[in-house]
Amino acid sequence: DLVAGLKALGVATLVQPAAQTISDTYAQVLQLGEATGHLVEAAEVNDRIADGLAEIAASRVGQGLTYYHEVDNTLYTTTSSTFLGQLYELLGLSNIADPADEVGFGWPQLSAEFIVNADPDLVFLGDASWGESAETVAARPGWGGMKAVRTGGVVPVDTDMSGRWGPRVVEFLTEIRQAIVQLTR
Repeated sequence: DLVAGLKALGVATLVQPAAQTISDTYAQVLQLGEATGHLVEAAEVNDRIADGLAEIAASRVGQGLTYYHEVDNTLYTTTSSTFLGQLYELLGLSNIADPADEVGFGWPQLSAEFIVNADPDLVFLGDASWGESAETVAARPGWGGMKAVRTGGVVPVDTDMSGRWGPRVVEFLTEIRQAIVQLTR
């Protein structure tokens, strides 16, 4: 209704769906730059994003580590086929949810048993803003014995940064890299 209302008032609109890949991000930044008459600046933003991601990815600091990214406490997660999963993959991380995504949706709901049995090295809490924490995760039945819980690998993540594509993905991945470095010291 908002778009229809704006169009009725003669206000130009641009609706962009959620980016499904990192490449989608670059395309959308350029589309926004073109729509606003700032194509050169948009290309520069893309260059900064690409350079930042390349610098972070060069470390492969997560190579050999597994992770689970919790979207919410009903155990929805992301797989490597999603935008967010691709970001984690840049660090060399392996997603425990990939085998559970038989239909290729990218956002499966896992069982607690599946997660506990997978025993991830890291748990990223995309729901930390809603009260989830290392303490609440450790209190879940069976979760206290998981490697991520035992070694301090439960990491709250900023939902705004992890859930939005654009220049902030570099900041998000920098924070994830720092958390991994702290854990592996």
